[in-house]
Amino acid sequence: MIELLRRIGEATLSWVRSLGHAAYFFLDLLRHSPAALRRFGLVVTQIHAIGNRSLAIICASGAAVGFVLALQLYYVLSTYGATSSLGLVINLSLVRELGPVVAALLFAGRAGTSLTAEIGLMKAGEQLSAMEMMAVDPRSRVLAPRFLGGVVAMPLLAALFCAIGILGAYVVAVWLIGVDEGNFWSAMQSQVDVWHDVGNGMVKAAVFGVICTFVALYQGYEAVATPGGVSYATTRGVVISSLLVLATDFVLTALMFRTH
Repeated sequence: MIELLRRIGEATLSWVRSLGHAAYFFLDLLRHSPAALRRFGLVVTQIHAIGNRSLAIICASGAAVGFVLALQLYYVLSTYGATSSLGLVINLSLVRELGPVVAALLFAGRAGTSLTAEIGLMKAGEQLSAMEMMAVDPRSRVLAPRFLGGVVAMPLLAALFCAIGILGAYVVAVWLIGVDEGNFWSAMQSQVDVWHDVGNGMVKAAVFGVICTFVALYQGYEAVATPGGVSYATTRGVVISSLLVLATDFVLTALMFRTH
């Protein structure tokens, strides 16, 4: 019994220590972000690189989600004679929830793993240590531009996901099923609020961008400098990012959409 309590205590202390270290790393990353903005070309390069890494899967997934949403919601709404609300339900589903969440999960799986592997391999190759020996802070020169690039790219990718999803739903609903085109668009225009619906969805996407990019960079920076260590850190980063995105989505949804 005493041995069990000792192990639980050690695990708890280790978890708290890791959480504190991650919090300190995050604050240090924020502290170096203004310096990264002075190297704006590096930030733009990272926005382009991170966005391009996820662009193909975001577009393909957005179209697929739009196709499926249109089919499934049409079957449900037609039962109650409410097919005129199809466009509205699809729009709210995408801009409020599916767009930011699915885009964040895809971002973590594509760009996040790339960032973790990149930083981990730089550490394994002692490039980060070499920069420190030359009095160049790798957090300011390497990590902060990638952090800002991910934070900016994530809302753009989520917006693209929502737009392509809505267009995909339009193709299925109007061209294939035969839903009235006017009803499909007019319900969106009259009942979707730019700030409350679209704005909150973009806030979610920005928060998810901070989470996914930070976790990816932290796991890469703290990875064991071996091929196995980098591989483990990459997998661990995706799992942690996905769980944090889902948990944070519940909290943000409860805060944002409890009243209109």
